[in-house]
Amino acid sequence: MSRASVDDELIIGGEPRADLLPPEVKAGLRGKALQRGLLIAVVAVVVLVAGGVAVATWQAMQGQASLAAVQGRSAQLLGEQTEYLQVRQVQDAVDATIAAQQVGGSTEIDWKDYLQRVRAVLPADVSIDSVTIDAATPLAPYGQATAPLQQSRVATLTLLVTGPTLPEVPDWLRGLRELPGYADDAPSAITRTDTGAYQVSVTLHINDEAYSGRFTDPTLADTTGGE
Repeated sequence: MSRASVDDELIIGGEPRADLLPPEVKAGLRGKALQRGLLIAVVAVVVLVAGGVAVATWQAMQGQASLAAVQGRSAQLLGEQTEYLQVRQVQDAVDATIAAQQVGGSTEIDWKDYLQRVRAVLPADVSIDSVTIDAATPLAPYGQATAPLQQSRVATLTLLVTGPTLPEVPDWLRGLRELPGYADDAPSAITRTDTGAYQVSVTLHINDEAYSGRFTDPTLADTTGGE
């Protein structure tokens, strides 16, 4: 004999119940419950989507703010670079000027000072009648002598001087050897004037020790660059 199921168990003294609802009503109730569940699900999806949109919008706004900040910083850096570029252009112009001075002044001899030194060597009664200068330039080397035993030179100074006596000529020629940059000298002609004085043409060769060097001094670039 099989055991009776729980549903078939006889309950004595229980509350009598009877389900009088037709199946259609029960189906309607179940449909409404399903609709409420679907509605809740739809609302939940809408809330999730709205939240996602809000988060995405906030992130987009943050990205735009960051982009604006980066663009502002880039514009600032570009402005600073423009200022630095102007400073650099000025510095380049100064450097170019200094370089031009150094090239242009590389063969400079202070002839005013040099002729004063020549005058100081000569006796007081000897006069300088004329001076001819032939010097090197930065663009071309100076022509050198072809005769043997002659020193290299960067300039030639030709003097026409007049003195009262001839014996003094060797003495002041020796004095010329004390001049800066002295290479060699030679009296090319000696004549006697109508007054009895002696006129001497002297060719003095000068080497690069006579260069002033005032534009090749390293302190010049520092001084000019700091102005």
